[in-house]
Amino acid sequence: MVKSDIDVGAVIPNDIVIAIMGPTGSGKSNFVDTLMKQKGTRDQRSGKSLKSCTDKVQAVQLPPALVTRHLPGTTERVVLVDTPGFDDTNKTDMDILNMIGIWLEKTYKKQVKLAGIIYLHRISDNRMSGSPHKNLRMFGKLCGDTAAHRVVLVSTMWDTVDPGTAEKREVELRDNFWKGMLDNRASYARFHNTTDSSWEIVNTVVRSKEAREVLLLQEELVDLQKRLNETEAGKALYTVLQKALSDQQETIRRLLADQASQANPELAKQLESEHARVQKELDATFVQIKRLKIPVGRRIILLFKFKKARGRAV
Repeated sequence: MVKSDIDVGAVIPNDIVIAIMGPTGSGKSNFVDTLMKQKGTRDQRSGKSLKSCTDKVQAVQLPPALVTRHLPGTTERVVLVDTPGFDDTNKTDMDILNMIGIWLEKTYKKQVKLAGIIYLHRISDNRMSGSPHKNLRMFGKLCGDTAAHRVVLVSTMWDTVDPGTAEKREVELRDNFWKGMLDNRASYARFHNTTDSSWEIVNTVVRSKEAREVLLLQEELVDLQKRLNETEAGKALYTVLQKALSDQQETIRRLLADQASQANPELAKQLESEHARVQKELDATFVQIKRLKIPVGRRIILLFKFKKARGRAV
């Protein structure tokens, strides 16, 4: 743990709290390293492997000397909160949502509101599918429209892609996948993997630090006293997992058919191994779905609750 790390429970209402969100591998830890000039030091958070670098919610206070230099006139603590992405290499999506939900609920009960959210997306992805698409969908559900104006959608890894190709992908993101957030006054920026670029993005949030806002997930968990699986984010994850379960069941059906018709012993062994792997994923998905399912009795109770959230899912 680096010296600038602080307990997430130690965050106070006066802090300028900025959450860093996005899919696993989008560069969240690298963004923090670049901002704090930790690259190449023993305090570096990011790694070169494909595994997730962030497996829990981590709060880090930006060094006062750097804040004074890059954000003149800022006297409050600036705290970044690095969050794990969905499709984490070590935890299920349900675990990740629960982890983020607990932290957001805990801070909101202490009257701590986020000054902003920096949401990262790899511009190197040639299409929006799988994990990035799921992460963005989940983000829209937990953020909500009333807090969207506190969001900066940041594209990363511009230094790994042809500029012309990257610009075309940015246009597609703005016109399609980011449109819901942008229509609700979110902004967007490019992270060029430089210290100046990272501080410009943070300054976008700090400039309007007084306009702190409550996220939809916080409002649902605290003000409406909903259970996690009853929130918009929980229901969205339930739908995503149901689709994954259906796909996994179809994959197993095909693998079994291929195994039955296979005369090559070596290939049959490979198919059997793949079958076991997919079956394990299916079992894990089924467990998550079971945890997220809302009992009929609770559904009836929720129908008669007249208090509604201010925000709507994006």
